[in-house]
Amino acid sequence: GPAPCAVDLGDGSERGEYVNQDYILQKLGRPHRCIQLMYCYFPNDEGWPNRASSVFESTDKSNAWGYPYDDYFPYEGGPNGNTDGEPFQSMRDIRRHGQDISLTLTIDCGVTDEHLIQIARELKPFGRMRLRINHEATGTWFTNNKRYSYQQVADFFVHFHTILKKEAPNVITILCTTGIASGPDATDTEKVKYEAEFAEAIRVADVWSVDRYLSLHWTWPNDIAEPGVINHFRYNTDEVHDFNRRSFERFAHVNEGAKKPTALCELNADGDVTGGIEQAQQVSDFYADIESGECDFYNSVTMYQFRDRGRLGLEREDPNNPTIGIEQPVLGVYRDIIHRKHFNPTLLAEDEKVFPTTLRWGGSEDAEGFAIEVVLEKQPVFFELYTDEPLNLMIEVNGMWFYKASNTTGVDLMPAFWTQALAQPGPTTLHIFAPPATGENDPADADNSYATLNKQPELRIRYQPAKEEPLA
Repeated sequence: GPAPCAVDLGDGSERGEYVNQDYILQKLGRPHRCIQLMYCYFPNDEGWPNRASSVFESTDKSNAWGYPYDDYFPYEGGPNGNTDGEPFQSMRDIRRHGQDISLTLTIDCGVTDEHLIQIARELKPFGRMRLRINHEATGTWFTNNKRYSYQQVADFFVHFHTILKKEAPNVITILCTTGIASGPDATDTEKVKYEAEFAEAIRVADVWSVDRYLSLHWTWPNDIAEPGVINHFRYNTDEVHDFNRRSFERFAHVNEGAKKPTALCELNADGDVTGGIEQAQQVSDFYADIESGECDFYNSVTMYQFRDRGRLGLEREDPNNPTIGIEQPVLGVYRDIIHRKHFNPTLLAEDEKVFPTTLRWGGSEDAEGFAIEVVLEKQPVFFELYTDEPLNLMIEVNGMWFYKASNTTGVDLMPAFWTQALAQPGPTTLHIFAPPATGENDPADADNSYATLNKQPELRIRYQPAKEEPLA
């Protein structure tokens, strides 16, 4: 079941490449509710389907968006597209590892319904995924806000939402604006920016969202954040929480007082502004406020992002080798945060299962697995799980999660007892779930996937090393 506040993680954007889920799981020790991907779709533009920065020179050095269309990775689907490419390969990787998908997609508001219907049909097999359509929709920096009026951007959201509810009702839509008006040019700081234009979008969206960083060097990568240079900002955590609370309260006001799930879809402190140590402290303070109950209006928070070419990631991309990440101080802090009870899904015991048994995967907040209770005599030396059934499994023991691909037979669970030694002899429980092995659901049931386990996996538990033999 869902956590009091779900934790999501961004993986890849204009600032960094996608990192595979095996690596992230090994570094952080648990899956997230959602992994957020960021893509764009401008099929009528010259240069498409190439990434904008690969074919054009930047014409605006005041931000990272000085290109004819948004410099996200191209969405390779759509009419005459290719679902063997991206983001579909990454989406399959995410779901195999027991996580839902949150896809941020900036789409040209001028595309025809043929494109929108095809995209909806392509997303349908990926379960209860979230789709953030043309995020930060009341800003000025993205392509659609330069080409179309705010009313047109808002109307496009409502129109695409309607198509999705017909073609892929399992897809959850996220409306992301810049929240209530703020800054010296704001005329009414109690209203959502462009509230009249976005009123219907607020009412139809499944989830409300804002993006609000604790600090940000917004002109990255074109210059350096230095004192006195107007290219960055830095807020305290109380200011950000208050801004978000007031924004969500105003969304509810527009929706005749009815609340909807609320998400902070991009959150971090920028190490370009704060340095690595204060970055970690700001993030720690922010999540601590949520854990304390002071900020109970968040349904979820997305850390932006795992690996970044700048300093907005848990890792920083090594400039000498982009396949390697350099761990930042915030990574260890964040790893501790996401293992706390407040940010973890609930595990509820129900009926005893008899083998063979069917496991249901609805999503990272709604799944039925099974548990094995093991009585440990003391700290084990070996703790391993084996099964000859070709199942795709996520396994939790002693607070750490492990992945078993369908083409493997065993998993070494012993790292769970290296990072956190057994507190005392007694019962320990393994929780086992079966996300879809292909990453996709059967077309007949977009909401659920099923797997059959014919017998209980075997455990190899040993309390002593292999016997020492005398040298002959």
